[in-house]
Order: sequence, then structure tokens, then C-alpha cells
Amino acid sequence: MSFTAYMLDVVSDTIYPARITIEDGIFKEVTPITISEKEIVNVDVKGLMLPGFIDSHIHIESSMVTPAQFAKIAVRHGTTSVVCDPHEIANVLGIEGVEAMIENAKQVPFNFFFTAPSCVPATGFETSGAVLDSSDIEYLLKKDEIVALGEMMNFPGVINGDEEVHKKLELAKKYGKPIDGHAPLVSRGDLDKYLAAGISTDHECSNVIEALEKKIKGMKIMVRDGSSAMDMEGLFNIDEGRQSIDFTGPMGLMFRDIFDRKIYSPLFDFIVSDDKHPNDLIKGHLNKSIHKAVDLGIDLIKAINMVTINPGYHYNLNCGAIVPGSKADFIIVDSIYDCNVLKTYVGGECVFDGENVLFDVPEIEPKNTINTTKKTASDFDIHYDGDECEVNVIECFDGELLTKKATARLYVEDGVVQPDIFQDVLKIAVVERYGGNTIANGFVKGFGLKKGAIASSVAHDSHNIIVIGYNSQMMADAVNQVIDDKGGISVVSEDFSDSLPLPIAGLMSNDDVSKVAEKLGILHNMVKALGCQVEAPFMTMAFMALLVIPSIKISDKGLFDGDNFEFMDVIIK
Repeated sequence: MSFTAYMLDVVSDTIYPARITIEDGIFKEVTPITISEKEIVNVDVKGLMLPGFIDSHIHIESSMVTPAQFAKIAVRHGTTSVVCDPHEIANVLGIEGVEAMIENAKQVPFNFFFTAPSCVPATGFETSGAVLDSSDIEYLLKKDEIVALGEMMNFPGVINGDEEVHKKLELAKKYGKPIDGHAPLVSRGDLDKYLAAGISTDHECSNVIEALEKKIKGMKIMVRDGSSAMDMEGLFNIDEGRQSIDFTGPMGLMFRDIFDRKIYSPLFDFIVSDDKHPNDLIKGHLNKSIHKAVDLGIDLIKAINMVTINPGYHYNLNCGAIVPGSKADFIIVDSIYDCNVLKTYVGGECVFDGENVLFDVPEIEPKNTINTTKKTASDFDIHYDGDECEVNVIECFDGELLTKKATARLYVEDGVVQPDIFQDVLKIAVVERYGGNTIANGFVKGFGLKKGAIASSVAHDSHNIIVIGYNSQMMADAVNQVIDDKGGISVVSEDFSDSLPLPIAGLMSNDDVSKVAEKLGILHNMVKALGCQVEAPFMTMAFMALLVIPSIKISDKGLFDGDNFEFMDVIIK
């Protein structure tokens, strides 16, 4: 196939007309067409040709659909490749789950590159459905589909020299594959130790100061634009970041030079999703993130580089640029400024023609991974001998993964500690779902529920069943609905109830994104009717169980102090 088109060359950051030849799915020839200053070249392609977009850090499971179904929606938005970490399904099903994802991904014309999940489970303070040790990691790293070691969330293990953690890091180096990081708020000497282990990226920066230190010390910075964690505003709001910088000392002087010269774009390397819910995916993917970055002051071409050539080079992928020898993954957009996708090509074949996706998708055969008994209201009661007590509370914030330690004074009725609507203090619990039947109860602030309960088998990263509510009976009903559905999300109140079954590992559905998004939208509206003001309530709730994100979380084993990496009491003695 040969044609002429105006193309964006992400190597030289220029646009020019070129003669392009594709053979066997590879760019064979890319030859610029010489033109005079005022000449307009008539080309075969209507629109501008760009490399296909690459999401360099995403968990497909968070889209609640299979890899094949994800591809079907992603190509509509110009995404042709993802580097995905399957540690969600690995925590439920181990290597069996990872291989099921790889096999499903192979069935569609889309580039799925996988990372070997480094932290299954994320910590030893929770119960998961599987454990991946260093021998399992070596087995995965040998696979061609695995291009990196997945995010090393156990940063205390790295910093403190945990032997098994460092075995996994050394294996990645042995097989010549980069190591993704996960180091929220890690800085100074601890950051130095973390980087000395060979970890090269981080997607957990929540402010520009954190990103600057990590960038200066050699990390590549991923700017996250997910459904729950939206860090782009905090990282790209340079003027606000400048207000909080101490410009004294060597690092401060370096910061001042960066700000004075306004060299902001080179500070950031990739734009990533991390976790993207289906109701957001139907609206857009990286194409939407590019627009958002530009609105926040990032140069348009640099923003496109963050989702094309930068991840292509870092992960040694044969895509991300329109150059000879690279895989012919590209999109046609209406203009460089609007970036509306007219067509998408993978390996030189059209997979989206502007209206229809031109491939079918296979299903994954689900098996029940919910192994727990039905619950009763008393399972969610916290007992205390007295009229009132002071409790530790998880305080969460809309659009953020970081939580704060808070306290509240609560009344006690008939020996049971009561939640308090006026303080917005609700009950939260994690139900172990792998056969142990343990339950940990606590309190959470920030959701705003006035009645009812919500539950989900999506609870990062071990994916036990998590539930939040004002009423113990409603919490039991919501959990029991998830059990009946063999995994999924539920909303229960006195007035209405509904659920979204996710029978594949309790994480995904074989349905297409639109159908899943429609049901999720109904559940979101129900939760809003119950008083919740959080934009993505189920995803925010899911992260309340992720112990490796400071400062306070909850697992099936108890309330967890993420700053000191130890359990803490719910009731303050």
C-alpha cells in the first residue's frame, strides 16, 4: 500500500507531506515531499496522519471489560497500543489470570504489551487469591508479550532491602526489561535508595514539587489522567507549584532555573490512564487527555509525544513514530488542533473507519472466584462498652488516591458504635472472599452517603469485597448481592437496589463497554440519590483498600497505617 499524506513527524516535531509505503504491516518508505514555501501539495489522505496513541500505564481490568472489548472502544479514540499491568487479575487468579488476559488480547488487531506484576499481593497485610514469587516473575519475564516489570508498589521493601523484592528487580535487569515504579510521596534519601534499585518511572506524583525532585534524580514522570486519580491539574499547574517552592539550596536553585526558563514540558514524559472506568472510556481516552494537557499549558506537540514516541522508545516498542521499520500503527485526524479521529489503522489495516470498528471480539470463559458465605448485619457492627468513643477515620477526597488520618467522636447504642451523618462518618468494611471469611470494619469520611450502602468486588489490589454504608443491614444486603452475582458492584437502599455483575475474576464483564457503562451510569445516579458527591464513587471506594497509598486504608485484616506500614486500632484507647 502506497499513498501520500500530511504527517506529524514526532522525531523532528514537524508536519510535512510525505510519500508512504506499507508492506506486511510495516512502514517501508517514509519520504518527505519537497515543496516551496507557498506551495500546497495535493495528497491522497484527507486529514493529518499521526502515530497511533500509546497508553504506557493502564490496568485493563479497571475498564470492567476484557482486553478485546477494551480494544474495540480504544481504537475509536485513536489508541492503538497499551502497556498494561495485569496485577488486578493476578491478585485473584495468579499466572492463570495473566495468561487468560494475554490470550484474549491476541485475538484482536491491537497492540497489548504486558508487564509482569511485581507485587502480588501488594503487601503481606492483606489476603489475596494468589502469590507471585520471583520464580513466577522470571517465568513471565521470559514471555515476548511482557515488556517490563510492573509497578513496584512495595517501596518499603525496596528501600529496606527485602530479599524477595530485590530478586524480582534483578530478574528484570537480567532480561533487559525496564522497571515501573510506584512511589507516592517518597523523597530525599528514601527516593535515592528506590532509584538505585533500577526503577525508572513513576505515576504517583501528585504535585509539581514531587515530580521535580524525581525528574531531577532521573525518573521518567507519568502524568496520570484516570477516572479517580486525576493528577494532571496538580502537575501542570506550574504557577501554583511555584508558590510552594523553597528556592534556597542547590535543589531550590535548580527549581528556580526551571521556572524562570519556563522549560516545563520536558519535565513530563508520559500521559497515562492507570485506571479508566467504562463511562469515561466511551467519552474518550488519550485523545481527550491531550486536549486537557494543552488547556493546562503544555505544548501540543509535546503532549502528543507523551503518548507516542516517548513510550515507544522507553519500552522498546516497535511503534510510536511514523518511520521506516516501525509497525504501521497510525490515525487520521481532522487537524492537529482538534485531533478528532477520522480513521485508525493497526499494522496498516483499517480497524476503525470513522463510524464502525472493523473487528469482532472473543469472550473469556468466567469461573466463580467468590468463595465466602452470606453475611448478616451483625458482621458489620463495631462494639464498645460505653456511651461514646473516639475512633480513627479514613478521610478521602474526590479525585485523589491519597487519604488523611482523621478522628471522630461517635455515640454508642446497645454496645454498637454508630456512624454519624452530620459528621459524614460512615461505616466501611472489607470482606475476605477467598475462603477465609474474615471481615475488618472501620469508619470513612468523604463519601456523603445519607442512607443505603454500596459494595464491590473491585478493591485494589487483592480485590476482596469492600462495602460502605450507614446501615449494617444494608451493608450485608449489598455484599450478599455481590456474592450472588459472582462478583460485581451493587447499590442497596430502602427505596431501590441494582447491581452490575462482573463474573470474570469479580473484575470484568464480557459485555461491550457501552453496555457496562450504561449500567454503571445507572448505579452512579443511584449513589448520587443517596447523597454521595464523589465523582467516581466505586473507583474511589476501591482504592480505600490499597495499602501502599498513604496515609490510612483498610484491608480484610484491619485498619492500616500507610505511613508507618502497620495496623492501627479503630477505637482510640
